[in-house]
Amino acid sequence: MQASGRHAGLGLALIAAIAFGSSGVAAKPLIEAGLDPLHVVWLRVAGAALVLSPLAWRHRDLVRRKPLLLAGFGIVAVAGVQAFYFASLSRIPVGVALLLEYLGPALLLGWIRFVQRKPVTRAAAAGAAVAVVGLACVVQIWAGLSLDPLGVLLGLAAACCQAFYFVFADQGSDGDDVPDPIGVITYGMIVGTLVMTVIARPWGIDWQVLGGEAALGDLMVPAYALVGWVVLIATVFAYLTGVVSVRKLSPQVAGVVACLEAVVATVLAWVLLGEHLSTWQIIGGALVLGGAFIAQTSRKPAPPGVAEPVAALDHDPSKV
Repeated sequence: MQASGRHAGLGLALIAAIAFGSSGVAAKPLIEAGLDPLHVVWLRVAGAALVLSPLAWRHRDLVRRKPLLLAGFGIVAVAGVQAFYFASLSRIPVGVALLLEYLGPALLLGWIRFVQRKPVTRAAAAGAAVAVVGLACVVQIWAGLSLDPLGVLLGLAAACCQAFYFVFADQGSDGDDVPDPIGVITYGMIVGTLVMTVIARPWGIDWQVLGGEAALGDLMVPAYALVGWVVLIATVFAYLTGVVSVRKLSPQVAGVVACLEAVVATVLAWVLLGEHLSTWQIIGGALVLGGAFIAQTSRKPAPPGVAEPVAALDHDPSKV
């Protein structure tokens, strides 16, 4: 039963990675068509909040039970991640922006190990290390960082927010008062929308852009179709599968497996947007993939004095 739950968690993590990875490819054409990156974020978050809003009343008790969790998830894991990521990809290639964001799992392991002072599995740590090496290859740090410096800084800010996405997604999953992930996501989107409304000022959106078309590589696609994909697939569906996968795995394992999102985004940007990568960047993407594979072999650490079981795979105890 434990193994089947873990396998289900890995499957959901992979699905979430693919869904999240498609967001940049759909959003960048909208930005290039004339929409401000923050306006695209607002459309994404507000659209998701609108879709999920019918569920808010059903989970209204979360406002009383978990107000800090909902606020943190909405401000950091929704508004923070998306705002910094979209601002980053407006200045650097989609794949690079997302690969920078996925330094988050490495930062997450540091948070668990050095701030919370809890153990992390060797496989998860090794997977994160391999993924970081892959990220270094993608940005080609030996070349003096030829990418836009501000774009890189924005990507790193997204990484910090993304690390806490996994922390918040796992919050309270081991206690008796476990918050429903659907409720957390619903109110997270509502809080994120309120925050982004103040930051993005959506009343300045050029709505004519949404009535036209945007260039997806050599194709012209209705802008509203791209917005629909970003909202329904890359946000609502992605967050639901992502949070549930964290509950079934652990933040540290799910975080590194989620690095596959960067590979998905890079491949899609290459195929659909013509953002070609160098040989080193391809090698880096392969290392990120390898790091995710290593991380998913993570095993439950054995208590002191007890031999680690060979086949028992389950949730890691490093919970917040």
